Amino acid sequence: MSISTKELHAALKTYFGFTKFKGLQEQVIKSILSKKNTFAIMPTGGGKSLCYQLPALMQDGTAIVVSPLIALMKNQVDAIRGISSEEGIAHVLNSSLNKSEIKQVKSDIESGITKLLYVAPESLSKAENIAFLKEQTVSFMAVDEAHCISEWGHDFRPEYRNLKHIITQIGDNIPIIGLTATATPKVQEDILKNLGITDAKTFKASFNRPNLYYEILPKTAQVDNDIIRFVKQNEGKSGIIYCLSRKRVEELSQILQVNQVKAVPYHAGLDAKTRSRHQDMFLMEDVDVVVATIAFGMGIDKPDVRFVIHHDIPKSIESYYQETGRAGRDGGEGHCLAYYAYKDIEKLEKFMSGKPVAEQEIGFALLQEVVALAETSMSRRKFILHYFGESFDSETGDGGDMDDNIRNPKPQSEAINQVILLLEVVSSTHEKYKSKDLVNVLTGQENALIKSHKTDEKPFFGKGKEKMPLYWMALIRQSLVAGFLRKDIETYGVLKITDEGLTFINQPSSFTMTEDHTYNLSDSNRRFSPSTSVADVNLMPMLKDLRKSNAKKLGVPPFVIFQDPSLEDMALKYPITIEELYNIHGVGEGKAKRYGNDFVELIKRYVDENEIDRMQDMVIKSTGSNSSLKLYIIQNIDRKLPLDDLSSAKGMNMSEFIRELEAIVFSGTKLNIDYWIDELFDEDQQEEIHDYFMDSESDDIEAAIEEFDGDYDDQELRLYRLKFISEVAN
Repeated sequence: MSISTKELHAALKTYFGFTKFKGLQEQVIKSILSKKNTFAIMPTGGGKSLCYQLPALMQDGTAIVVSPLIALMKNQVDAIRGISSEEGIAHVLNSSLNKSEIKQVKSDIESGITKLLYVAPESLSKAENIAFLKEQTVSFMAVDEAHCISEWGHDFRPEYRNLKHIITQIGDNIPIIGLTATATPKVQEDILKNLGITDAKTFKASFNRPNLYYEILPKTAQVDNDIIRFVKQNEGKSGIIYCLSRKRVEELSQILQVNQVKAVPYHAGLDAKTRSRHQDMFLMEDVDVVVATIAFGMGIDKPDVRFVIHHDIPKSIESYYQETGRAGRDGGEGHCLAYYAYKDIEKLEKFMSGKPVAEQEIGFALLQEVVALAETSMSRRKFILHYFGESFDSETGDGGDMDDNIRNPKPQSEAINQVILLLEVVSSTHEKYKSKDLVNVLTGQENALIKSHKTDEKPFFGKGKEKMPLYWMALIRQSLVAGFLRKDIETYGVLKITDEGLTFINQPSSFTMTEDHTYNLSDSNRRFSPSTSVADVNLMPMLKDLRKSNAKKLGVPPFVIFQDPSLEDMALKYPITIEELYNIHGVGEGKAKRYGNDFVELIKRYVDENEIDRMQDMVIKSTGSNSSLKLYIIQNIDRKLPLDDLSSAKGMNMSEFIRELEAIVFSGTKLNIDYWIDELFDEDQQEEIHDYFMDSESDDIEAAIEEFDGDYDDQELRLYRLKFISEVAN
């Protein structure tokens, strides 16, 4: 169908009321109208839907749109019906329809009224639907969210794999249009191959969203408080908070509600009616924040989402890009904040065990990219765009200063010699190692793989050991982005040297690098954001002095009364009543009543004398959402049940379970775990550890491990500390 630019613009105005196309829309539509196989890669918010809606309305017959999401289909059908007098211009064909509705859909298609038919791949594969569509005029087949076809995509759906076979059954010469908002070179290759359209005309829009600000912060035990403060500082703005588990979604939305934030949960465990209501509340601005699993957001077009927070780091960069892309679609402010702790990555790796090996390999490779994004100190925007096969200059590019690494750069150092060594080692080992093993070769760490290749016998083995493994990992990432190395996807991430890399070896030039972030426990109070609240530096020493003098009177170590994090929280929130003290980190009702009076009196006096304006809305209230777990622990410890049995019954490892015990004991509740301690230690050992804690100024476990020269491990000392605090403090 040949059509002039004038006619195309007229149709755009007639059907959608727009006077001009956005980005690559016009080129894509012209390709579809000329009956060519087409592949469009456009970022979220780039106007993908219009690319198949307009040509469908302009042509004879019905365009079939394959989409994985019923909610998205419904939204689009409603939108198309809104621009036409014909109700039947767009239909959905899925399992939710009854017999008479299906009959109506088929009748409208036969009579030529229906221009767009939205189907899920499962519905399309039904024999009766294939037989019916075979007899109809199909203008083209659009496969939306085409990345679902690839195992390397962030949302792989096995039923998408069969689409090509189904389309061929419906008709031989039906043009196919694949559309996706996220596709790495590997995923693109997969889509074209699996849809059988390797000849497709490909259109790729820039993935850069210059108005988005990317920030990644260390995730600590206080992450809920951090999130609440952020939301409070952005009061009245719309935002989405993503969590990995339904349970966390429910807990966090409750905590937000308790702290006067208008928030609702959204996850697949809620019934369809509730989900739809919560979604509408968000769209209609009855609530400001949706706390959701990734089930939320696909196809949600709310242009003024001002922040997207990731409570848990996503499983792939595609997911991260897709989810952050829901912010600032109107071109206005969009703050993308993610909290990162490596233990979350380990948790995701654990989930993958039991899956087929190939799937695990892919999952691990995708996760490592996420780790790289979180830990890198280079421009996060540059890193993301490189991942999607796009180059970006952070000095001149649009939005170049819109990330935390550029705003707060780490010192750089010259690394020309190290890059040469790295590239030479890749070449000398015949390009057979992944990043991790390559770092081991450079730092002289043997493992089974290295030994099997006899690499440990080579002269270059351990040549880079004057630098830490973290340094080499950072250099590998920055060399990948510089184009000196590439990851071979077929072999799940083996490093290969590029032509640019070979040129650099022969003609080296200056190469500056920054060392990566290390998110460890010492980062727990470090923030990259300048706006973050910090504890009152004048009040803090006064609280410590009071704790010391009260500890002397009672004949106990200072930490027994309140731990340092609790004092820091007091110096931040200024509690002036015992009730307010309950909301301080690590202080429960029991502890507040026993030790709190002197502290709230001191704080009240300090607040009055210094005329401090307390931000009461910043006092984080707790929901008590863990009360059922607390009750379970107390009851079963009273029954003297083994602690390892209790932890595995709750699906926790021992370290996580001890953390729950600590939350109970440190808040002032007594737990009698003598039966378990007696299993772990003899009398002399118990006496030795007891005397240590009695004389110590601090309850720091690292210091205790050092004192005992590694005789006891982290878990053993944490458990004895629980017994000690239960007996001495509670």
